[in-house]
Amino acid sequence: MIEQTEEIGPEKELYEHHSFTATKGQEPLRVDKFLMNFIENATRNKIQQAAKDGNIYVNGKVVKSNYKVKGGDEVKVLLGHPPYENLLVGEDIPIDIVYEDDDLLVVNKPAGMVVHPGHGNYSGTLINALIYHIENLPKNSDDRPGLVHRIDKDTSGLLVVAKTEQAMTHLAKQFFDKTSERKYHALVWGHVDDDEGTIEGNIGRHHANRMQNTVYLDDEADNGKPAVTHYKVLERFGYVTLVECELETGRTHQIRVHMKHIGHTLFNDERYGGDKILKGTTFTKYKQFVDNCFKILPRQALHAKTLGFIHPTTGKKMSFTSETPEDIQMCLEKWRTYAKHKSL
Repeated sequence: MIEQTEEIGPEKELYEHHSFTATKGQEPLRVDKFLMNFIENATRNKIQQAAKDGNIYVNGKVVKSNYKVKGGDEVKVLLGHPPYENLLVGEDIPIDIVYEDDDLLVVNKPAGMVVHPGHGNYSGTLINALIYHIENLPKNSDDRPGLVHRIDKDTSGLLVVAKTEQAMTHLAKQFFDKTSERKYHALVWGHVDDDEGTIEGNIGRHHANRMQNTVYLDDEADNGKPAVTHYKVLERFGYVTLVECELETGRTHQIRVHMKHIGHTLFNDERYGGDKILKGTTFTKYKQFVDNCFKILPRQALHAKTLGFIHPTTGKKMSFTSETPEDIQMCLEKWRTYAKHKSL
């Protein structure tokens, strides 16, 4: 959780204030390493400097960088840079608008674009582009202008953006009530046996790796939030499978976490281990083939393909489908050729 910035004494500038609570299952871990797992894009030197400056607290007391964090510890750190994510600046960045009217717009986000400013990404985001092109966007419950939902930086595809307070409320309720339609195409490792299925499993932060989420059982103490993903197979290529995933809920990394949970990590998903050869042969030519696929598609193979909702003013059903990006298409073509010939 990131708290509001606050002034720490008259002699110091504003700092960014981060507060975390270690889960009960946390193994003893140096506080600097613990914070590295929490704070994306923060360097270890910067965290250690915060410790030297007396700006790391555990349970209200200043600690050194070698302090071992234990389950239940409350860890706070003050980092010496201003809260850029609170200073939203419009930027003249081209955006692919596939539909727009007085109430909303639908954007086709490219892979590599962050949706909203955050740690290490204070410019070049979709929000920076939106507030440049559109005035007075309404803010959601997290103070994010126009955002009804979001997709990950390296996931491509469709997003709906609200232009009025009424549209924000109406669309947000549809996502909350699970009446919106969101379908993704994903290339995953392994042969998916069933033609279709449903994955149900609560999603929450991983105990050991705080940059990941994971699936928890209902009877576990930290059981995350309920999540449901429906999937069906579109194509099989032997060692990888193309699937369509339909979200019933919208948890962070939901498809990436759920597919890994059933043994089918997304192809080239670095954060969840999909950037390694998880299925296949030991032949050198096969390794070269997969490496070439990784170069063609240097991100997780996930695209928000279809988006549907009821228009907040007209009441009409709106449905949009986006073209599969070139990097995914090229990777699929290589796997199709491989599946046909299997000559590697």
